[in-house]
Amino acid sequence: MPATHEVVNQVPPLEHDVAADPALAEAVGRTEASWVVDELHELGRLAGSEQVREWSRLVNENEPVLRTHDRFGHRIDEVEFHPHWHDLMSVAVSHGLQAAPWRDERPGAHAARAAKFYVWSQSEAGHTCPISMTYAAVPALRANPELTEKYEPLLASTEYDFGLREPTAKRGLIAGMSMTEKQGGSDVRANTTAARPAGDGTYRLVGHKWFTSAPMSDMFLTLAQAPGGLSCFLLPRVLPDGSRNPIRLQRLKDKLGNRSNASSEIEYDDAVGWLVGEEGRGVRTIIEMVNNTRLDCALGSSSGMRLGAVRAVHHATHRHAFGKALVDQPLMANVLADLVIEAEAAVAASMRLAAAGDRRDDEQEQAFRRLGLAVTKYWVCKRAPMHAAEALECFGGNGYVEESGMPRLYREAPLMSIWEGSGNVAALDALRAMGRQPESVAAFFAEVEQAAGGDARLDDAVDRLKKDLSDVDDLEFRARRVVESMALVLQGSLLVRHAPRAVADAFCGTRFGGDWGLAFGTLPAGTDTSAIIARARV
Repeated sequence: MPATHEVVNQVPPLEHDVAADPALAEAVGRTEASWVVDELHELGRLAGSEQVREWSRLVNENEPVLRTHDRFGHRIDEVEFHPHWHDLMSVAVSHGLQAAPWRDERPGAHAARAAKFYVWSQSEAGHTCPISMTYAAVPALRANPELTEKYEPLLASTEYDFGLREPTAKRGLIAGMSMTEKQGGSDVRANTTAARPAGDGTYRLVGHKWFTSAPMSDMFLTLAQAPGGLSCFLLPRVLPDGSRNPIRLQRLKDKLGNRSNASSEIEYDDAVGWLVGEEGRGVRTIIEMVNNTRLDCALGSSSGMRLGAVRAVHHATHRHAFGKALVDQPLMANVLADLVIEAEAAVAASMRLAAAGDRRDDEQEQAFRRLGLAVTKYWVCKRAPMHAAEALECFGGNGYVEESGMPRLYREAPLMSIWEGSGNVAALDALRAMGRQPESVAAFFAEVEQAAGGDARLDDAVDRLKKDLSDVDDLEFRARRVVESMALVLQGSLLVRHAPRAVADAFCGTRFGGDWGLAFGTLPAGTDTSAIIARARV
């Protein structure tokens, strides 16, 4: 067969150190976690390698398979994964992304873990779900000191030990969370799972959970109705005597994205559980787990936006049209710069909140974290799908092809806005925080106003926000608009204080100054797009 043409104008593979990210480096430098830099680059080089890109492709093309019974008809309730899923998990656990910071006495341990989570999430997003839930489970589990003593060292272990065995016989554990029921969704108080005391210190649970992510985990925190009200319980997959806890995996969900990760529908068939915290205080007990997974939602969305921006810039740098590289076409430069700005604002806010997690004895920091986390989770996760769509479009038709990796990024993007409370839940939670903890509002503005005088447009936005918050009429109806404004002024404050002038000026001029359209790529004339795009070149 004769050659029809020579292949030209195609983009070389992207292999890079994911941690070579100026915005991340600057954010880490503002924490107490500077000691993590070398490990970040080690993880970043692996995350950006051809080898791990192949792992990611294979685990998404070869999805988990539910095996309810063995060949003899015995119930086994196991999930089978592609071998590279375990490779991804092993890397994450060996670097302490799951729960190691809870037993790490170094200053900045949680900020360091957040930076590593952000970097490694760019390798493959699905497996970070059980990693995140394990990290978040520890503070909730501490409501039961006996269980904490028994299991926390194994949850914080840096050894990944897959397989169904009695938990204390393993070298490391993974924890999940199972709260959602079909009749309640985010309304966890509509929970109908029943828990009755067994008389031996345990409870027996009967009920149906509509979403249980990572069902192959070693143990789960779950909510059920005990005699004293809605309560939190720990359920291991394997009981202390070595028998299997009757947690029946009914089916795996067929999801839009996150396809490498198993999400299931389960039944508790007189399953054995241990009470965590007090009866009737289940939501209060588990809320810290929810808050920590919300931080990982923001970090995961930030990570996806960074990956989308880097891929788009790489493509535009090497692809030519109309006589020059796409990156040198003014309109494409406008789009790329806008994508970079959005990604940098996201990581700045997410890492600031991660740093607050290391200051748990500082009341003002914790008040700021409570409110800042709700507004950041809402906005950063809400922006990710739009960002992914625009980054994909920078590739043209190439971006619509699975081989580019962009369709998977696009399908993944909506999840973080849904997980741990969709947009309305997050916005209303911000209002709830302001109502129940007025000190959180003061702490939020104390943080934001550190940038006072740095940019008049930001100052005006802060003044408008204060007026909006002083008007309580129809506040719930306006919740999304108010929370959006809070997230933007937090991001703007951080960029004005810490980002290069080109980034901060473009952000404030568009997000506050009104010199912006309704789509990415509508930055005003005079924006230093070259300086901004350079921050996403690898």
